[in-house]
Amino acid sequence: MTVTTTTTASATDLASLRVPKALRDDVAAIAAVTNEVCREHLDEQYAELCRRLLGKLARKRPSPLARGDLNTWAAAVLYALGSINFLFDPTQRPHLRADDLARLTGVAKSTMANKAGLIRRTLRLDPHEPELCRRELLEHHPYAWFVELDELIVDVRTLPLPLQEEARRRGLVPSLPASPSPPPG
Repeated sequence: MTVTTTTTASATDLASLRVPKALRDDVAAIAAVTNEVCREHLDEQYAELCRRLLGKLARKRPSPLARGDLNTWAAAVLYALGSINFLFDPTQRPHLRADDLARLTGVAKSTMANKAGLIRRTLRLDPHEPELCRRELLEHHPYAWFVELDELIVDVRTLPLPLQEEARRRGLVPSLPASPSPPPG
């Protein structure tokens, strides 16, 4: 798969991600590749996470997206998200092997993995970055729901609803469309 001039990421989408104007064409081209791979082999949730990660990369000063092959960036974004979300684990759904991802994007697996490592270092991403986790993983993420309240670390899902809503409003915990599930255990 190669980057083409036809893109599926609209200017409105890129503006909502706060992509700098100078990078919008490149980010749109990268998003076209990630959207296609996600549409054909993964799902819309992965596509949304790719766009979110692209927005973060584009806003980084200086943005690493300003240099390098756009197809390689697309493959690296998919690989980085796949690593965070256990895409390469055959027990997960959706599942895709790293070799298959390399074949689909036309980028060598080692190049893809190295560039994904650069993304993780540049953005200081944790191995299980809550902001980039799929919903199924996030609901059971051990750290995403912890907040400090009166010098105690608590699971926000155990607090009264008004406090949960305030934590979400402040961006301390993820916002999930469905009501939060109770803590495991």
